[in-house]
Amino acid sequence: MLRNCVRRFKVCNPLMSEGTGELKWACPLCSIVNSNLRLLHPAHGGYDNGASFNGRKEKDDTLQVALAVGKRLEDAGYNVLYTRTEDRYDSPFEKAQIANRSGADYFISFHRNSGENPNTYSGTQALVYEANTEAARLGEAINKELVDFGFKDLGVVERPGLVVLRRTQMPAVLMELGFINNEADNQLFDQQFDKMVDAIATGVEKALPLKPKARNYGVQVGLYRYESNAEYMREQLEDQGYFASVRWEAPYYAVIVGRESSLEDAMALQEQLRQDGYDTLVVSM
Repeated sequence: MLRNCVRRFKVCNPLMSEGTGELKWACPLCSIVNSNLRLLHPAHGGYDNGASFNGRKEKDDTLQVALAVGKRLEDAGYNVLYTRTEDRYDSPFEKAQIANRSGADYFISFHRNSGENPNTYSGTQALVYEANTEAARLGEAINKELVDFGFKDLGVVERPGLVVLRRTQMPAVLMELGFINNEADNQLFDQQFDKMVDAIATGVEKALPLKPKARNYGVQVGLYRYESNAEYMREQLEDQGYFASVRWEAPYYAVIVGRESSLEDAMALQEQLRQDGYDTLVVSM
């Protein structure tokens, strides 16, 4: 269930909304119902700067990349979520929880590497929990495009100890986009930023081509002007064993139960809800 995410420019359950900076509840139904959902994770944030070099902060570079890659993927037809869209901090465990609640199919984390001494190491690298997995294949595809773009190839490496790779329930890859204390890597990052973003997006597209969207159905059990009332209803339904979510249907918050793949299943769910005393309406998503 999508309790901690927001789709870009659209209130859909709390990440920061990239458009407004407000905490909003997103709608799991509009994102989980298809298999084109990617969760982008700009590493660090808030008081955690990550690596730094000559005033440059990893947290700023990763956010810039995540938003640009997300826009590129959205333009190509993918649904994109973000663990953050502004300078805020969540612990690695919280990031993994956000990912697991999001309903996303894949988790892509952006980092900048750093060596002990400036200008000693360079290159791009993909970190995964385990080799020969779907996550590794995604990392290989992105890394290949970044090498073709101009970075030195540091390969795909297993790092099972990393929380965001170990605790996420979907295929997850952590991309190291060059070394922040290497001037040549920073030059690539800054002067050819758009080409670098295109390379990352191309790697995603090659590894994870778009799949046709399927029609799904849910059962609406209420419309509320206030989000708190809708959340109360959602919690009540979940206590009864239903999968429920809150969906923004301007100017109201709709409480939706289920995400059924057939109208017949949705109507059977509707009948069950009616027997439990709810007023219902089958809706398509």
